[in-house]
Amino acid sequence: MPHRPPSRALRAVTGVLTGAAVLTQVAHPLLRGERLRRTTIGSVGVFSAAAVADAARRGGARGAVRTLAVAGGLGLLAEAVGTRTGRPFGRYRYAGTLGPQVLDVPVVVPLAWTMVAHPAVQLGRRLARRLPPGRRRDGAVVAAAAWTLASWDLFLDPQMTAAGHWAFEVPHPHLPGLPGIPLSNYAGWLLTATAVCAGLHLLVPEEPAAGTAGAAGPSQRVPAWLLGWTWLGSALGSAAFFGRPAAAAWGGAAMGLTVGPYLRDLRAGA
Repeated sequence: MPHRPPSRALRAVTGVLTGAAVLTQVAHPLLRGERLRRTTIGSVGVFSAAAVADAARRGGARGAVRTLAVAGGLGLLAEAVGTRTGRPFGRYRYAGTLGPQVLDVPVVVPLAWTMVAHPAVQLGRRLARRLPPGRRRDGAVVAAAAWTLASWDLFLDPQMTAAGHWAFEVPHPHLPGLPGIPLSNYAGWLLTATAVCAGLHLLVPEEPAAGTAGAAGPSQRVPAWLLGWTWLGSALGSAAFFGRPAAAAWGGAAMGLTVGPYLRDLRAGA
């Protein structure tokens, strides 16, 4: 079946949502109190909407629904199990400050898994595109995507725990400079991110490559903006506005291992 390009309206909506996602996060350092809390919830909603819209632009309604179901569903399942058993993240509790909840998990949390998982899988596919189809390429896609998604938590958890949105019962041992968050949390993130990204790569088909019949090649502008801002904006915000230089260093270095080469590859147009 020939690849059908997305409609102009869908491309426009995706672009607007992507711009709004970046702008709402730019506003974070300027806000305090209730305005910051509401903007945090809203920014996750807009960011995840941009990711799902990009999935629709690539794979139609089916691609969008599968992206939300797989990433959001697995993220919700992991969080629901985690809050009840302490596995795989360590024992923690939500403070009830992030809006409506499902299974004792704020709705914005599975949306947060979705908002970074989708562009992370596009990153993995781009970086692994020269490998021949097969298990080795699939493994490379999932590894790069999962690392990208999990490394984002080096920015996220310090910010959210400092704001009081959740807390760990046993917050040690922890990374130097990042108190309050046990190492088990990052291991749990990597495990869950691997499952989420593997599910997306398996169940949300890849677009035809450029040069195949009827294909112009999938655009990487939206994933690049979403991931590029998440990486650089989070590092800048942590260092310059939130007083968390260790989070900026850990997150900037870890996420940069995949996002940096991805952005360089896109800039080179290879």
